[in-house]
Order: sequence, then C-alpha cells, then structure tokens
Amino acid sequence: MGPELMERMRAQVARFGTEFQFATVTKVETGERPFRIHTDSGEIVQARTVIVATGSAPRMLGLPSERELTGKGVSTCATCDGFFYKGKPVVIVGGGDSAMEEAMYLAGLASKVTLVHRRDSFRASKIMQERVLANPKIEIKWDSAVVEILGIEKNDCGGVVIENLKTGARETISAPGIGLFVAIGHTPVTGFLDGAIETDEQGYIRVKDPTSETNVPGIFAAGDVMDPRYRQAITAAGSGCRAAIDAERFLQREGDGH
Repeated sequence: MGPELMERMRAQVARFGTEFQFATVTKVETGERPFRIHTDSGEIVQARTVIVATGSAPRMLGLPSERELTGKGVSTCATCDGFFYKGKPVVIVGGGDSAMEEAMYLAGLASKVTLVHRRDSFRASKIMQERVLANPKIEIKWDSAVVEILGIEKNDCGGVVIENLKTGARETISAPGIGLFVAIGHTPVTGFLDGAIETDEQGYIRVKDPTSETNVPGIFAAGDVMDPRYRQAITAAGSGCRAAIDAERFLQREGDGH
C-alpha cells in the first residue's frame, strides 16, 4: 500500500544521511543565496538549493460526509481507484476536461456512470463533450449538485443525494458498493511562495522544460505542483528524480557540490 511504500522509501534515504524536519513553510526568500525558508515554528532554514514538491490539493464539495468518507467510497482520482468499482455504479461531479476524462475511463469499468454538473452545459473541450454525450453508459444530471453522501454510520459510501438547482427536487442514487468521484479541479500548493517563483494563471509553477528549473536559479520544482496534466504518483516520482539531478548539477556548476 502507498503509506507502507512511503515509509520504506523514507527509511532508505535516512540510511544515507538525509535529515527530516517537519514544519509548515510560510515564506521563501529568493532574493539571494542561500535562500531563507521561514516555517510556522519561527525557525529560518537556509539552503543553497530548494526543490518545491508541495503537490496540489483536489477541490472538494465541502460536505462533512465527503471528508469523513474520503477513501471509503469517495475519491478524487479515477485512475487510482476506478478498479475498485468494476461492475458497480459510480457518480462523478464536474464539468471540465478532467471530469470528462474520468467519466470515459470509469465507463469502461463501472456498470453505470452518472455525471452531475451544476450548469446546463459543460466547460470541457468540444471533443471531450461529444465523447461523453455519445456514451450510452453515461447519464448526465444537468443543473444539479451533490448535497449529501450517505453511509457515515457504516463508514462506507451508501448512496448519493442529488438536488436539481432549478426545481429543488432531490433524488438518491443508492446501490451496494457505489462510488463518488469528485472532479472539480485541483489547487497547486504555492500560496506560501507569495509570487516569489513564476507560476501560470492557475498557480502551477512554470519550469523550463525538459528540466525542473524555475525562473529563480537554484530553485527547482517537482510533482503535481508543476504538473496540471498527469497528476500521478509515478510521474511525480520521475520529476522528483529530475529535480534532484538538476539540483546536484547546479551545485557542481556553482562550486558548491560535495
């Protein structure tokens, strides 16, 4: 499982002298090297290079039941969890390309896909909309929102309550093993940088492809914080490897390598 793999990897790098410090970074001063990294404990860490790998956080519906049932019937990643719903009904919330992609992917696994969107038209690209609308296994609930998730008592998603935002009418989609996938976008965790590193309009860090270099020499980015497209553990790990190599070579060029 993922947590066990993380612990094994942490133990492996600890054998080679890696030091770990657990704190929340509140600010990074990038004006000169060494960079100054401020934490919520008031401590300032100095570093000759920095790799930003803070990831992105999925946007959620804001329901208490959603928080309680995340990982227990509620998911934000179809490619991660879709297989658990093979032959079972699923509900997806969203209207952009991500929601369309997840709907098409899950339609190949689930018995039925119900796509809930709060407007009367999708924001997704035309080709993605056409594919979803033409798929007989996908039913669209227009002008609707998920207002409750059932099953907290059993610690498992037992159903989804959908409300039509125009009429107020409610319906419950309930079935054994039903799953809810929230696909309303992600927010990169870059607020603490306060504009010190260049980002795109969504807040994702811009890198000088194919490297992990940012616009600030000595600062690199890896993983979902700079990748709005793939957002997978394996691609994040690969970009982490690239960032580590880029940082090492940067130090060697600067005469700081050991």
